[in-house]
Amino acid sequence: MVRAMPWMVSIVALGLGAGFFGSFAGALHPAGDSLAVFRIPIAVVFAIWVIWSNWPAWLRWSVAVLCIAAMVQIVAQKYVSHPSGPVSVYQKNLLFQNDQVAALAADIRAADPDIVTLQELTSRSAPLVRDLRAEYPYQASCALVEWARVAILSRWPVEGELCLENQGLVGVQVASPEGTFWAVSLHAFWPWPHGQARQLERILPVLAELEDPVVIGGDFNMVPWSHALRSLSASTGTHRAGPLFPTLRKLGAPLPIDHVYAPGGGEARLRPLLGSDHSGVLARVFVFDPT
Repeated sequence: MVRAMPWMVSIVALGLGAGFFGSFAGALHPAGDSLAVFRIPIAVVFAIWVIWSNWPAWLRWSVAVLCIAAMVQIVAQKYVSHPSGPVSVYQKNLLFQNDQVAALAADIRAADPDIVTLQELTSRSAPLVRDLRAEYPYQASCALVEWARVAILSRWPVEGELCLENQGLVGVQVASPEGTFWAVSLHAFWPWPHGQARQLERILPVLAELEDPVVIGGDFNMVPWSHALRSLSASTGTHRAGPLFPTLRKLGAPLPIDHVYAPGGGEARLRPLLGSDHSGVLARVFVFDPT
């Protein structure tokens, strides 16, 4: 048994290594992005485990340094300062069974955003958008599934609308005091083995063709260091408002999956759950070049 242990340790280390390096392979297969969601815990276990292995010292410590570097790159995003922009966006996945609509409406009014992006709007939470119509008279929604929609509210006039049925995207062309831009609400599907990659293949070309700047608020069901969100950022010419913080806890894991993207990035702050399993995000972003 003792002689078998080094083999067992090496086999587990190789499996962890496949998961760790696979988390960078989202461009090759969407399974890589699914692994990217868990890159930090995989890196921690891999680093500890490989040090215990019988691999040569140079290899053990090289792998450990790589794992630590990957962790630091992500964790550091929590502490990067982001300037606050002039356009404010309140992002919220409502949760289909939300029973705190009045409290959420009060929180949106208190935040006083220019744009509100909502996901999982149902007949149960529909009073929210009706209640906010006085402050946000320009509203649009689009079907995500038969029983839920994505929605967007604007205090500024709207010159055009965009709806991708069953793809979780609705957008409005907003005439703001700074200029015209597209504001988009997006609910991405779960990643591989679910349909997120196919969904983004349909959505990204549409967003890339929009002539005006784009601001996107959404539940992306994906972490910002994934290939999927790096592709979205590149396709739309946008940057995530930060810093990094978790907006959903799944099986105890803190997941940063609700984001706001804008051409100049911006500052984001956490808002309460208010009947949802997702925290809200209030972002103050830069849409146009300040110069």
